[in-house]
Amino acid sequence: MLFENLAQQILLGLHIPDGFLSVPVSALWWILTIAALAVAVRQVDGLSERQIPLMGVMAAFIFAGQMLNFPIPGGTSGHLLGGALAALLLGPWAASLVMACVVALQALLFQDGGLLVLGANIFNMGIATAFVGWWVGTALLRAFGGQRWGLVAAGFVAGWVSLMVAAILTSVQLVLSGLSAAIVFPAMLGVHAVIGIGEGLITAAALAFVVATRPDLASTLTGSLGTDAARRGVGRGALAGITGVGLAIAAGLALLSPLASGDPDGLERVAEDQGFLERAQDPAYNVLPDYTIPGLDGPISTIVAGIVGLLIVFAIAYGVTLLLRGNKAETPR
Repeated sequence: MLFENLAQQILLGLHIPDGFLSVPVSALWWILTIAALAVAVRQVDGLSERQIPLMGVMAAFIFAGQMLNFPIPGGTSGHLLGGALAALLLGPWAASLVMACVVALQALLFQDGGLLVLGANIFNMGIATAFVGWWVGTALLRAFGGQRWGLVAAGFVAGWVSLMVAAILTSVQLVLSGLSAAIVFPAMLGVHAVIGIGEGLITAAALAFVVATRPDLASTLTGSLGTDAARRGVGRGALAGITGVGLAIAAGLALLSPLASGDPDGLERVAEDQGFLERAQDPAYNVLPDYTIPGLDGPISTIVAGIVGLLIVFAIAYGVTLLLRGNKAETPR
């Protein structure tokens, strides 16, 4: 029963399935997403060669973190989006690419979110959360005078606001696709205002942990934090260790995935309550459906699927970033 609930709740989240959005709305957000990612590709040149694996580690951590739904009052659950966290550690452009890798893999390999609406999902959960989280977080850090205690408050607010922006964008897309604004906006914003508390707490805790243990990994926050440690580079040996530890933490989260809340996530709850869940279309194909391994039953199926997914998304994010950096090095300026 626990495994059935896990597979059922992991489908939606803020991952919009095909059928919820009209074709014109889906196409518009594909255009916006492609344009934003094209700019991101040109902008990601601030990370040093030794920091490139951190892109992969962040992608793996966020992928695994999104598998852990936490319960909220009222029979609903939520999970980490991670855009604000990635942006505050990597910068908004790099974070957008990391989130695009995560959301795309979830749709293509695990059928979590539709293919026609993939552009909207990447924009909502990745690009928008990264930029809003970055703007809000860095502005608050400056307002707090770069104090370490301010990092917790800034991380919490950035996480909460970024999730609310994702919920607002999803609501706009649903309304443009024919649903009633009077129904969609109150329902979506009400439930996600509570889910955002979890997003904010996780973001604040992760940022505080990184800055306390490895401030050299928070180089994008150097100007706001004013720390000498954040300005120092990461040695190759240390980076290999950090990468290994980061992947181990992500794998640990995957091991905990069977303990995730079985309650429906925010969008699924709203769709059920407001009567438009039946608009969701079945996926056109299945590879590892619902984060399971075909032929492998029980919680171990989800654990193995999660570990496979985090290793793949690590390799994709690492490889894409390495390729982009290589192309930049070869391009005359």
